[in-house]
Amino acid sequence: MSQDNSTDRYQRFLAHSHLFGANAPFIEELYQRYLQDPESVEPRWQAYFEQLQLEPGPVASDIDHSAVRKEFYQLVHARRGTPSTDTSGASVAMAASKQVAVLQLINAYRVRGHQQAVLDPLGLQEQTSISELDPSYHALTEADMDTVFSTGSLVGAPQAKLRDILVHLQQTYCRSVGAEYMHITDTIQKRWVQQQLEGSRSTPKFSPQMRHHILRKLVGAEGLEQYLHTKYVGQKRFSLEGGETLIPLLDELIWRAGSQNVKEAVVGMAHRGRLNVLVNIMGKNPAHMFQEFEGVCDTENNTCGDVKYHQGFSSDMKTPGGTVHLALAFNPSHLEIVNPVVEGSVRARQHRRRDITGSQVLPVLIHGDAAFAGQGVVMETLNMSQARGFTTGGTVHLIINNQIGFTTSNPLDARSTMYCTEVARMIQAPVFHVNGDDPEAVVFVTQLALDYRQQFGRDVVIDLVCYRRHGHNEADEPAVTQPIMYQSIRSHETTVKMYARRLIEEGVVSQEEADGMLDDYRAMLDEGKLVSRELATDVDKEFAVDWSPYKNVHWTHETDTALSLKQVREIARKLTTMPDGFELHSRAARLVEDRKKMAAGESPLDWGFAENVAYGGLLLEGHPIRLSGQDSGRGTFFHRHAVFHNQKKRGIYVPLQNLSEDQAHFRVIDSLLSEEAVLGFEYGYASASPESLVIWEAQFGDFANGAQVVIDQFISAGEVKWGRLCGLVMFLPHGYDGQGPEHSSARLERFLQLCAGDNMQVVYPTTPAQMFHMLRRQALRPYRKPLVVMSPKSLLRHKLSTSSLDDLTKGKFEVVIDEIDAIKPARVKRIVVCTGKVYFDLLEKRREHDLDDVAIIRLEQLYPLPEERLAEVLGRYNQAAEIVWCQEEPKNQGAWYFIHPRLRDLAGDNQRVLYAGRPEYAAPAEGLLYSHQAAQAELVDAALKGKAEAQQRTLRAVG
Repeated sequence: MSQDNSTDRYQRFLAHSHLFGANAPFIEELYQRYLQDPESVEPRWQAYFEQLQLEPGPVASDIDHSAVRKEFYQLVHARRGTPSTDTSGASVAMAASKQVAVLQLINAYRVRGHQQAVLDPLGLQEQTSISELDPSYHALTEADMDTVFSTGSLVGAPQAKLRDILVHLQQTYCRSVGAEYMHITDTIQKRWVQQQLEGSRSTPKFSPQMRHHILRKLVGAEGLEQYLHTKYVGQKRFSLEGGETLIPLLDELIWRAGSQNVKEAVVGMAHRGRLNVLVNIMGKNPAHMFQEFEGVCDTENNTCGDVKYHQGFSSDMKTPGGTVHLALAFNPSHLEIVNPVVEGSVRARQHRRRDITGSQVLPVLIHGDAAFAGQGVVMETLNMSQARGFTTGGTVHLIINNQIGFTTSNPLDARSTMYCTEVARMIQAPVFHVNGDDPEAVVFVTQLALDYRQQFGRDVVIDLVCYRRHGHNEADEPAVTQPIMYQSIRSHETTVKMYARRLIEEGVVSQEEADGMLDDYRAMLDEGKLVSRELATDVDKEFAVDWSPYKNVHWTHETDTALSLKQVREIARKLTTMPDGFELHSRAARLVEDRKKMAAGESPLDWGFAENVAYGGLLLEGHPIRLSGQDSGRGTFFHRHAVFHNQKKRGIYVPLQNLSEDQAHFRVIDSLLSEEAVLGFEYGYASASPESLVIWEAQFGDFANGAQVVIDQFISAGEVKWGRLCGLVMFLPHGYDGQGPEHSSARLERFLQLCAGDNMQVVYPTTPAQMFHMLRRQALRPYRKPLVVMSPKSLLRHKLSTSSLDDLTKGKFEVVIDEIDAIKPARVKRIVVCTGKVYFDLLEKRREHDLDDVAIIRLEQLYPLPEERLAEVLGRYNQAAEIVWCQEEPKNQGAWYFIHPRLRDLAGDNQRVLYAGRPEYAAPAEGLLYSHQAAQAELVDAALKGKAEAQQRTLRAVG
């Protein structure tokens, strides 16, 4: 073969070979997958790649790839411009083996290079040797260093000497940036990250002006901490010292986001560095912060109810792409619980802007290293990131990695993983570890992370590896438990000094300029001037929420919640009309037919009908509705059926989304199996969307236990701590039906213990009409307080728990329902007051025994307690000697301890207040159905007849 013919053959090979040509990226991707997991590629490719890795020698296989190997060998030489005529088996195999080894080495750096990156500013982290990063591991020797190899998909020259390839890989993956992205299965995303890292070798080239700006932001970060440290000695501030690069990081993130059409950014963070972020990023006036240190309360802005490092803030920053609205969420001491709250707030803002892709509203979450690894709500929130009802188009996660978490902890005790970021890999988020003492590397990965989020709409993590110059707080002495680390920290030069010296040496700034930056900053603090970037004052309010209509509104505010008969029937018609060819399940079809009869007045209304009609009316009146829970579309108890499934082909139909062309938005979500994160998300959504009816539904009321932090820190206390109004509704199925301790109680007593100052509403409706009016009242009146509903289970199909069309077209939500039977008040000797399902047990028993001297009163709203209305009803029976509170729950649970002193205040001078119910018990309910039935019968008997022996038998039945 002549050399010309051979060269031509190589060119044809390059263009058409199944191994190279246009298919080269595909083959390289396959090979990388094979290196990580041989089982991930087809058997024929496994066999081929296995052969490529054999030692030089004859190919012994059923599949003869010798010809392919020769072409592989020739290709290497063709790319060098020196085609070889030596095609002996051994030399071809050797060349192919070396080339494959180079590709393996490149892959190894991509996969494990981060383990050799220089990430710890203190240099205390012990690095183990990674054998795969050593060329000798791949049978590459010093003799191969000047050999030119194909670089495969490595960004840069298509061929290079091995030593140059190594330099390229080490600069990219083993310096101040350690990148984890090879776990991403999407090839386009993975290639994109490779391009950004390898194209720049993870080494940014910033302009002198940019570097000057980075230094100025660092000076501000350190300057504020030193100022507070000297002016307010001993006060807690959870200093950012050691992690000052967070400030240029956030500054660049917001500045760059604005240039990419981001209009809003919602930030969630715990204590560490919060004061610094408020002043240097958010634009809080330093003078206002100093007042907080001095104990002066800002009553105008409702910042008196919590410590200064929990406070939120909002402002509007000018950026090259326009104004960006910044919101720092209020945060309790339960570190990561703010995560889902931020996501929910972001989702509401995106919906308000019709931002379908999520590109205009950016969630930013700032974590601590120990909290990110240790707190389960982090995983739950990550799991929501791509779920249809909860996605926000990707979150930028920033971890202030102090390396020790709490002062006393050790990574060996804080987690079982190499990094604190491992949980993020479950959603294939790229993770960029970066040395906090290299500000330019920090800004580089910030740009990379934001661009990735905007490009792909997915989460991304920046692990800012730094340290904490002081202890957990400024009163702590960290050296007691971390002596070696804090010896190093005391002698470690600050990031500002190191970076300033670097810029001085490179001629970017002078010593005088660097010194002047700090003097200027301190002078601005003394004068109480803005030290962040310039804030906007002439802000477009189109997408802002006006909360003024919802302030200073009392719960007794009257609102007409009825619908006309025509409206009810038209809504019902829409709810029961399916598209042509849509085949329902037989049970669903029967339910639809039942609802048609209800609309016609031919049968009593059930709960599902009343609830759906309530939603329909609100949607037509312009109120968006969002309902989420683990089985909310159908309804856990097969009652709601807001979503119908076609039984013949894939597809669903949601009648409430098809009422009219100009109706408000309706969304029902079968959520992921989470209580804490989902409830937090819905709280965040409701707090940013007061015009919407937002509902979270527990599968059983007991499951709210898993979200107790959200209830304690946000739902019950958000207003008094931070002045935050929120109209979130919680459906908590409650009622004793013999289903055991975990499916009986929504823990009514816990909510009542949290009630004070009209902070929320707790109701227990007993009829479909009450549910109808309750939902409409919550949306229509300008009163935005959380609504906790002890919602029905067995009542959904109880023969006595029904309503009529008249009940929807007239009336309102009745906070107290008086006796419904024809009992003469003058004959009443005993008044039984109760709430919820037990009412029907009492009613049936009284009717069975024809007891005409007992009146039964239903308390439908327990808080705020309608004292005037309750007193009015009780006053009708002023001849009664006893007022009995009857409940299903054990005495130490339920409403007894809440209602007893209040009933005593309302009782007449000659009236006793008694209890009828289960005795005190450690669990919410009995475990056996027989025990439940016996206890239930006895407590009803005790309430109606007042028999002491009946109460004793109840004790035995439960015990």
